[in-house]
This record gives sequence, structure tokens and C-alpha cells, in this order.
Amino acid sequence: MFTLPAAATVERNPSQSRLREMALDVMPRVTETEFNNLNYQAEVTARLKNSTFFVAEDEIHQNRISREEADRWSRLQDEHIAQRDMILIEGYIGPDVDFRTGCRLFIEASQPNIAAMQQQLYFPPGNDFTPEFTVIYTPTLPAPDKPDDRLIIVDHDKWVTRVFGSDYFGESKMGGLRMWNKVVYDRGGLALHAGLKTYPAESTRSGVEESMLIIGLSGTGKTTTTFRQQAGSLPVQDDFVALMPGGGVFTTEAGCFAKTFGLDPDDEPTIYGGTARPDAWLENVSVDGSGRVDFFDTDYTANGRSTFPLANIRHRDPSDVPPARYLLILNRSDHIIPGVARLKAAQIPAYFMLGETKGTSAGGAAEEGKSLRVPGTNPFFFNDDAWQGNRLLELLEATPDLEAFVLNTGRVGGEGEGSKKVRIRDTSAMVQGIVEGTIDWVNDPDFGYDIAVSVPGIDDNELLQPLRLYERQDRGEGYRDRVERLKEERDSYLAGFTALDPAIGTGLYG
Repeated sequence: MFTLPAAATVERNPSQSRLREMALDVMPRVTETEFNNLNYQAEVTARLKNSTFFVAEDEIHQNRISREEADRWSRLQDEHIAQRDMILIEGYIGPDVDFRTGCRLFIEASQPNIAAMQQQLYFPPGNDFTPEFTVIYTPTLPAPDKPDDRLIIVDHDKWVTRVFGSDYFGESKMGGLRMWNKVVYDRGGLALHAGLKTYPAESTRSGVEESMLIIGLSGTGKTTTTFRQQAGSLPVQDDFVALMPGGGVFTTEAGCFAKTFGLDPDDEPTIYGGTARPDAWLENVSVDGSGRVDFFDTDYTANGRSTFPLANIRHRDPSDVPPARYLLILNRSDHIIPGVARLKAAQIPAYFMLGETKGTSAGGAAEEGKSLRVPGTNPFFFNDDAWQGNRLLELLEATPDLEAFVLNTGRVGGEGEGSKKVRIRDTSAMVQGIVEGTIDWVNDPDFGYDIAVSVPGIDDNELLQPLRLYERQDRGEGYRDRVERLKEERDSYLAGFTALDPAIGTGLYG
């Protein structure tokens, strides 16, 4: 077991009330909101992808740092900690006794909000707690000459993540989950950047309880789709699930880390209800001098966040979840992707690898608004992304009943006048139609997947069949040009993964 560096003092597993007291006492950038919870305005507003390095001597498909340099930075951080008061938060990633992983956060006491938020996501440690992962976090120690003068070192040999200079909570959360990705892979599964919800037996075609996985980049509607209720669904969690042979799933977190931009009690009542409580923690949310919260104000950032315990909302017990029955791949597009498409079995790993979407503020300015391809929509994988696709192909062969769909959570018809927004209630109707089997399908001759003829609750077929919109607006030629260009781009992209099973590329069009 990794030995924590010595510190001036260590406060171990303080209560939420104690952490709130500390935050009000030591943090000048904290504001009490109208909900009687605390909001912290962080200097860092998104995860630091370019500052994240994996310890490796040989080439890997990620930013790499040598063992020698990593050890030098580690010694520097340990020396810094020796003069600092620290907080230790302990808990489990996952509730299942046979699958859970002990994790701990060791963070400067000047940042109690991060400790409190992480504590809400860990499952309680219990008397037999043994840590396997460690996240060492020093927000006040910069990393000169590294990108943004900040540094995240991921060390799989020691199962330690070290964070220098960032005050953004996401680095703590991902510090443990990024290492968990490798543990799951080593056990024969695949960690999916996914929400998870279940449907009761009375709502499903099979007559038994079913699980649905929703994968997507942060900010593309993953949490919203997970927590939006339809057909009696209950959320299990909103981020990172292990998919194992046979469709078995294991969860990771006891709380929710939700994006708050545009949070509305009518569209997202569950997330709003969890966020608007005294025991929730807010980060980078707009709060005025009187404590009034504005979830639509983006003057500072659109990447406002909240954490809250799942115990505060109606949810399904995360232990002993039924096998995965549905996989939704979110694509926040703005052109010819239909609101919903049903994939053929051979297409599932291909669309998983494409990971197409439009970047959001969660990925920082370098990604926001740009068209992206992130395999598996998982930006936290530890090595060659081709391994993700190959592993999913293996898992699908052992899970023949898994159905997969692409959901467009963006727009249809471009960004200009005449385009149409796929609203949250539209997506919800499509999800309900998938589970209840009430969608009429027809094959799309261009892409080989099935598109919807009709969906109960949606009266605009142009959201379902974008060609209708383009032709009505005399843009049929533009649609066909986009089809050909998209096919060429997809073929070229998949061909770039030299280690990818060839069956994945050839299955793109079914």
C-alpha cells in the first residue's frame, strides 16, 4: 500500500458540516447561495487534458512522463505537503463487495470544497477499508514550465495520481476513475464514460427489469438523459460504469457531478432538486451578491457544476444492477444526424469508436463548439483507444441481446435559421419509444442504420428524418454532399487506428 507523505497536520474524514465550516472560514472565493449551499469560483474552469501525463518509459498513446521526472515532481510535492495542513478523504469506487476499489484523496486543507464534493461521490469506507488508489492534490503548488503551469501525473505502477496547481474538482474525481479504467480493463471488461438507468419490468418488452447505458462526452446530455424519467425509469448513476462479459455492469459513485448550465426545474427536475439543497456543493455557478443563482449566466464559464448525494433523490440501488440491455451513444451534432438511429449489430463498435459530438465547455476552450471524435466518448482511457473498440467487440460477442442507438442531442439542419433543436423532451420520447418498442423504423440507404418513421410524443418528422428538412428547404444537394463528406471522414478516421480489429471498420455501414 502506498504511504502518504508526511504533513504538518492531517484531518481524516471530516464530516460534511465540518468541511462546510472550513470552507466558510478559509476560502475567500466561496459564496453562500439562496439554496443555503456553497458555491466556489475556481480559477480553473475545466479539466486540464494537456497538463495530464502518464508515467511510462515506452511510447503510449497519451502524454508521457518518465519515471525519473515523475519522481522528481513527487519529491517536490511531498516537500510542499510537509509544511501544509491536509485533509484525508477515504471511500470506495463502487458498492459491490467483490468489485469495489478503495480510494483516498489527500488534499490541502485550503481546499475543503473539493474534499466535500469527493466525499459525496465515494461510497463509505467502513471498518475494513483498504486503499488501492491515492489522489494527492496540492492546488497551491504550481508546476512551472508545464502546460498552464499545472500538472497531473497518473502513475499506474503505484496507483497514484498527483495534481499540481488546479483548484477544479474534476481533477479529484477523475484522479480515481482514470486509474479505475485500467483495473476494469485488466479484469476483462471496459470502463464506459456512461450514465446508467433501469426500467421496471412492467415497462419493458421483455417483462423483466432492464438496464440502459448512456455514453457521451461531458456536457452533451449524458446526465440529463440518465436522470430524465420515462416509463418508470430510475437513475443509478451518471458517470463511469464497468461493462463486463455477458452484459454485467458495475457502478462507481454514490453521488452525482452534474453540469448546471441551463438547469431548469421543468426540463431537469431531478438534477435541479438535488442541486437546490443545502447539502449540495456548487462550483463555478453564477451567484450574485445576494446569493441568487443564475444557471443561464455564462460570463465566467458555461461549465458550472454541482455535486449531491444520490441518497437525496429517487434512484435505483446501485448494487446488483441487471445486465445491460440498451446502449445509447450521444452525438451532439448540428447537421444530418437524426434524432435517433438504431444500429445494426456490426455497426455498434464502429459508432462507439467514432465517438462523434460537438465539444462543450467541460473540455475547455480548446474543445468548446468544435466537432470532435473521442473514441467511446471517453477522454480518460489510459492507452491506445483501439483497445477500447477491440474490447467492446469482444464484449458484444458475449452480449448478443444488447441493442444500441445513436441519439442526437443537438440540432438538425445546421446552426443557422431554419435548423431545429432536439429538445430534452424530444430525446425523452425517443428513449421511451426504444424501451417500449413503439418506434416504427425504416432503413436509411445512406448510412445503413435504421431511422424512425414515427415516435410517440414527437409530431415533427424532420427531427427523425433530416433529409425531409433539407429537401423542404431546397438544400437536398447540400445534404448529399454532407453524406459523402461524412462517410469519407469516418472511413479515414477509423483507418487511422492501426491496432483496430478490421471487422470494426468494415461494419460501419452494417
